[in-house]
Amino acid sequence: MKNDFRALHQAMYHALSPGAEPVNYYRYREDQDDGGYLQALVTTCQSVLPELPGFPNVQKAMHHLANYYCDLQVFKHVEPEKRVDLLESWFADHKDDLPSMTWYEFSACAGSTLGIFCFAAYAAKDCLSHEEVSQLKAGYFPWVQGLHILLDYFIDQEEDRMEQDLNFVSYYPSDEEMVKRMKHIKEKAEESIRNLPDWKFHKLINKGLIAIYLADKKVQRDKEIKNKAKQFIRFGGLPTLFFYLNSWVFRKA
Repeated sequence: MKNDFRALHQAMYHALSPGAEPVNYYRYREDQDDGGYLQALVTTCQSVLPELPGFPNVQKAMHHLANYYCDLQVFKHVEPEKRVDLLESWFADHKDDLPSMTWYEFSACAGSTLGIFCFAAYAAKDCLSHEEVSQLKAGYFPWVQGLHILLDYFIDQEEDRMEQDLNFVSYYPSDEEMVKRMKHIKEKAEESIRNLPDWKFHKLINKGLIAIYLADKKVQRDKEIKNKAKQFIRFGGLPTLFFYLNSWVFRKA
């Protein structure tokens, strides 16, 4: 299974590497035929990215974030009895380069592609300096990306329990600790984007993340999760409440 997911997610690395020769990403699977979809996706990305004026400056940072993402997918989808040990060992390899956090919070930070898309957006506009690339990367990884994926896992708790899927939120020792850490991660995410160009726009994304996830129907139909969600909305402030109400009305329409 590990080799299978490593081969499958090689597609992501190739998509960010114009000139890399696509391979059979399904080589460890019985089902080999997707109608050419994945290879077409890779080659389309490879053809478009060189047209972005700033791509050469951001490619290395995009690769770095993609490596985190691909490693996570590999370790997360091995046999259930192996995955936590592998994720903890992976975290130990990176722990010295990270702010204080747990292995499951680091895994969440690695599981978002927001930073990659942010780099693509800026690369489409202009060339970035080395300093600007570093600022953008630090702006999104780890905190904004971590907030993104922890919210995703927060609303998927019941579904993941039923499917016996790994859910990072479930590893918090208590609900109180989970809420406390989510507030901390939200605050660190806001702090990390203050030095970014267009920081007010990034702040809206950050606020909007909380609202969009918490307006999801999975939250609305689970009383316990809904009560915790109200705490997240409160520490998100008025912009989050605004986005939440609009998202809720849109979903009800």
